[in-house]
Amino acid sequence: MTVKTPITIAYGDGIGPEIMTATLKILNAANAAIDPEVIEVGEKLYLQGLTSGIPDNAWQSLKRTKVLLKSPITTPQGGGYKSLNVTLRKTLGLYANVRPNTSYAPYVPTNHPQMDLVIIRENEEGTYSGIEHRQTDEVYQCLKLVTRPGCERIVHYAFEYARKFNRKKVTCLTKDNIMKMTDGIFHQVFNEIAAQYPDIENEHYIIDIGTARVAVHPERFDVIVTSNLYGDILSDVAAEVAGSVGLAGSANVGNHMAMFEAIHGSAPDIAGKKIANPSGLLNAAIQMLIHINQPEAAMLIENAWLKTLEDGMHTADIYTPKYSKKKLNTDEFADAVIERLGQKPTHFKPVIYKKDVSARIECYGEIQRAETKKELVGSDIFIDNPTLTPDELGKKLLTLKTPLKLITITSRGLKIWPNSMIDAPYAHHCSCRFQSSTDVKQLSAIKHQDIIDLLKQFEALGLDVIKTENLYTFDGKIGFSLAQGQ
Repeated sequence: MTVKTPITIAYGDGIGPEIMTATLKILNAANAAIDPEVIEVGEKLYLQGLTSGIPDNAWQSLKRTKVLLKSPITTPQGGGYKSLNVTLRKTLGLYANVRPNTSYAPYVPTNHPQMDLVIIRENEEGTYSGIEHRQTDEVYQCLKLVTRPGCERIVHYAFEYARKFNRKKVTCLTKDNIMKMTDGIFHQVFNEIAAQYPDIENEHYIIDIGTARVAVHPERFDVIVTSNLYGDILSDVAAEVAGSVGLAGSANVGNHMAMFEAIHGSAPDIAGKKIANPSGLLNAAIQMLIHINQPEAAMLIENAWLKTLEDGMHTADIYTPKYSKKKLNTDEFADAVIERLGQKPTHFKPVIYKKDVSARIECYGEIQRAETKKELVGSDIFIDNPTLTPDELGKKLLTLKTPLKLITITSRGLKIWPNSMIDAPYAHHCSCRFQSSTDVKQLSAIKHQDIIDLLKQFEALGLDVIKTENLYTFDGKIGFSLAQGQ
């Protein structure tokens, strides 16, 4: 008797129930050994006042099954609702977002018929931490937080994925020419881990030119690893270049749990019309079957799906007079795939998955390193400054009685004092940098009390402190960036 794998199912919102019904129909016809249990998440729960969009019993199901197949959901606009996708990824530790991007030319039009790349996106850190503040009447802040273990984990995952699925090259994309610390550590970790995989080619590009080359020459890439925001944008670019966002599936993978979904949204404008293409969710389900070690069912379904495309059985979104023979609705497309179970494509290369192809990869980001010596050497004190010019502010700050030295005043990272060459600097939001020495090579340790005493004097001068950022050295090397123009 076949033992069925428990999985959690979420039908979602908009077109979600239609494409999930079609997908499950195909899985059942292929005798996938799954035991689904359904949870309700998304728009209905948001509107009932559950701001997370997910109830307690759904979390309990996920902890039992450790696998979620989810249709797209709708997050209501306004009201401060948090994205359920982000909540699920972070709560369940789904640190790796895996998005294959393959062209299906000529049946799905594309300028790049040889495209076959996988984007592996870090899923928990960066600007998607969602830490934002309004600091003044005019200035808003979003914090980008990056950890070394997070970088190690996703880069290690990318190389392990490449090795497991016989990929030849891993490309890293960052913006470390500008963000030398946050993106810099991602690039540094990539170089360290790449050295452990001499059998796999590696390369690095700055994200802007890298994205441009994905758009124009995607066939030169194999596996791409990048951070959260970059990966989110890049994967949609790649899906469009491949032919259609509507065909792409996505895996969100952690060491113990995984979530599978289409990358497209809930498309409420066509909900209920039975015209949605279920292929994105079906391809996510194929990824799920590989993850739960059912490669035979995955291979059976994927080959039938490719044969359906070859035979011109298409939904409206990919219908073309030249290559389509029949325009199908959602249910008819599912039936067409089912009719072709057991058949293999002839134009496309038939898919073959080995029995040990399970995509489960565990990476913990725990490279052992000698502990660094951390010393507090100064502070950036940010103020809301609606009235003073940079020169007036600098003159005022030089009257403070403190062992710390006023080094510079910046606005949005740009030096506006002293000796600024800017004609009309924006001074409403300022960072006032104080250090133990004017020479960054001569910095010495200070006490937190020195900063507290300094803040008391800011208050006495009537300056509105909105935040502070402590400045540290690590083994004598500065752990902060210099201002532009400093």
